[in-house]
Order: sequence, then structure tokens, then C-alpha cells
Amino acid sequence: MSLLVILRIVGLLLMLFSLTMVPPVAISLIFDDATWDAFVIGLGISFATGMALYWPTRHARRELRTRDGFLITVMFWSVLGLFGSLPLMLAEDPSLSLTDAVFESFSGLTTTGATVLTGIDLLPESIRFYRQQLQWLGGMGIVVLAVAILPTLGIGGMQLYRTEIPGPLKDSKLTPRITETAKALWYIYAALTLACFLAYWLAGMSWFDAIGHSFSTVAIGGFSTHDASIGYFDSATIELICVFFMVISSLSFGLHFAVWREKRLRHYLVDPEFRFFIIFLTLLVTITIATLMLSGTYTDTLGLRHGLFEVVSVATTTGFGVADFTAWPGVLPFMLFIAAFVGACSGSAGGGMKVIRILLILKQGLREIHRLIHPNAVFSVKVGKMRISSGVAEAVWGFFSAYLLLFVLMLMVLLATGLDQVTAWSAVGSALNNLGPGLGSVATHYGDMPALAKWTLVMAMMFGRLEIFTILVLFTPAFWRR
Repeated sequence: MSLLVILRIVGLLLMLFSLTMVPPVAISLIFDDATWDAFVIGLGISFATGMALYWPTRHARRELRTRDGFLITVMFWSVLGLFGSLPLMLAEDPSLSLTDAVFESFSGLTTTGATVLTGIDLLPESIRFYRQQLQWLGGMGIVVLAVAILPTLGIGGMQLYRTEIPGPLKDSKLTPRITETAKALWYIYAALTLACFLAYWLAGMSWFDAIGHSFSTVAIGGFSTHDASIGYFDSATIELICVFFMVISSLSFGLHFAVWREKRLRHYLVDPEFRFFIIFLTLLVTITIATLMLSGTYTDTLGLRHGLFEVVSVATTTGFGVADFTAWPGVLPFMLFIAAFVGACSGSAGGGMKVIRILLILKQGLREIHRLIHPNAVFSVKVGKMRISSGVAEAVWGFFSAYLLLFVLMLMVLLATGLDQVTAWSAVGSALNNLGPGLGSVATHYGDMPALAKWTLVMAMMFGRLEIFTILVLFTPAFWRR
């Protein structure tokens, strides 16, 4: 492991990230909201720090190893989250504290969507745009974008790609070269964003709201330019557009690439994860709408609209809102929140444990039942036509075990800060699943939580975004041995 090479790369990436503060400066000047200086100062500090890391190590050259990829990925997301908080602290409005600014920044970059802010409608337009932009950049992962750029600087990228792409099957590539893979992912991501923007705009959103919400929709993020989220527009058309793009963006981008390359929609239908995901959503929507209508919560078509929207929003870990689902009757709030633990498909920008992992756990459970019935028989676990190796199965169970352990540890920390049980466990679950809204006192915002709880949730967001093991591996002695 070469720390000089790692510092050089992190310095380069930080300088690139600093340039993302240019668009908010333009927005500030367009709307004359007098906040441009906060972004200019943030840009200057970020670029200067990146240069300070890069310049002394600019001649360091060495082929990246897997261990380097893990360390760079974690350092990069940590550094980005910290420096991304600068404009939020420097701006007079909202003028956040260090803790709140870091929380908001990490929530954006990890596409969690939890917020400490209230009165979002009254914030400067540049701040509102910046929050949405953070989610868009974090959606596919700035590391993946960097993988497409860094090879031109003489830096290999496969190690970074393996540690960044979510899901249990990380070694599959869409194209023979990692640079082309990263570019293909971003072309699809950008195309979906443009299509989402146009649909929102044609449906009646202003160009500002359409851009902001297309960023957070395709990123499965949930940040909005309004306190009332999508409910602000009170439009069935906009809600249906949002539902469509939330579902599309929750699917594997590798699957999108296969469909686009071969021009065959059949790839969706034969994909086991896609089928399981759609069936799961359909079942949740049916139960939710039926419960809302039978309980008399809604007596008109609002039951259909709100039921469909909230199920898709929570189950895909997006976190947009058109109604307060936490006030719904019976088991619905708990059921929807648990659905976020399943999350989106692997290879997407969504959170949760990923649909493919849940599918594998279910199939392995069925195999154990069959073994009890037929002790001498040999059963294999298959996903579609693919036989799952014991290594992948063990990795899935290992992830599940680590997930539960981290969940319990963080839950105890939040309970120790004085939070009630419902608030504590839902806040940890929301952060670890990159969902955003929780239950109890965090149903709307996280601003009133103790500082220790917020920093714990920042760690939970990071663990969720980087899928736990990418960070945990850094705490093992074997990782640091030569």
C-alpha cells in the first residue's frame, strides 16, 4: 500500500469535486440570492486542500491494489462529505453548525435524504439547488465518475469500481474495459435524468423544480426544494411521473445497459431480481390501498394516489412524500418502513439490503427446508439459470449478520442519548438503508436530535452507502499488514 499514491488520488478527486460548486454560484447569480460567496469560498478551500494533497505527491506512481481501492473509496466519501458541508456552514442562510452541515452533506451524497432543515421553501435558491446536486452526484457515485476520468491521468480504476458498485455480485463488468463501463453507467444515468427533467417540466413544474427533483428522483435520494416534498405540487400527473422514474432508477443499471445495447425489453422480464422486485412492490401497493380504503382513511381517489406513491417512495428508499404515512392506520407505517430494509435492486442508486440479497436468503431458507425433508439429497441455489456458489451465499449471510450487528450497536448508542425506542430504531434503520424519513420524532426532520446521535447516523449513512464491508475491512489488522 502506497499512502503517497492514495493522497495524490484523493487530492485530484477533491479538486474535481470543488468544481461542482460552480453551478450553485451561477444559480445564486441568476436568482440574486446573495449566497454566491459561500460557494466561492467553499470552492477555494476545497481546491486548495486538494492541491495541497496532490502537489507534493504528484510524481508518485504505482498500480492500485484492491486494498488501495478500499481505502481510497472510504477516504473519498469521507472527505467529500466534510468539504461538501462548507457552503452550508458559510452561507448566512441556513448558517448550519458543523454537526448539522456535515449531517446534511453526508445525507445528500449518500442519497439518504434525511434533513435537519425546516423552512426549505424560504432558503436561497442556490442552497436548495446545491442539496439536490449533492444527491445527483452521489447517486451513481462520484468514484465511478472518477474511474472514467482517472485512467487518462495514468491511474487504474478496477479496484475502485469493485468497492463502489453496490450489490453482492461486484466483479461483473458491462464492457471489457472499466473506463467504458463507468462511462456507460453515467450515460444511462444522465439520459434518465434528462428524461425525468423533461417529464416534470412538461407536467407543470418550473425549470428550477424540475431540475432539482429530477436530480433527487433518479438518484433515489428524496431531497426536495419544498418542505411538502412532491405533495407541494398536488398533481396526480407529477406523482405518476415520479413513481415511474423511482421504479426505473431502482433497477440495476447493468440491466438497463443490457436492454439498451441489445434493444430487447425481454431482459427485464427474464431477470429474477426484476420480477421479485415488481411482485414485491405490487403486493405492498395492493395491501396498502386496500387497508386505506377499508379503514376509511381516504374516501376518494386520494387513497389510490397516496397509497401507490408512498409505497414506491419508501420501498425504493427514495423518501419523497405526498402524505404522512406514519399516521396511517394499523400496521401500514411499520410495514412500509420494513419494506425499505429490502430496498432497491443491486447495481442501482437505491439503498437497503438489496432485493437480490433478500431473494438469495429466501432461496437458501427454502433449500434448508427441503434438506430436512430429504436429508440425502443435494440441492443447489439458483437465481434464474445461474447456480449460486457457496462463496456468494456465505457473503450474503455475512453481510446480513454484519448489518444486524451494526444496527444493534448504533441503536444502543441512540438510545443512550435519550431518544425513545421508536425514534431511535427508525432513525438507525432509515440511515443504514439510505431512506430518509423515519418514525416518531424523525418523521419530518432530524434537527432536534442530539449531536452524538447525528454523528452516529452519519456513520450509518456511510456504512449503508458503501455496503458495510468496504468500511469494516479497514478495521481489521490483516488489512494493514504488508
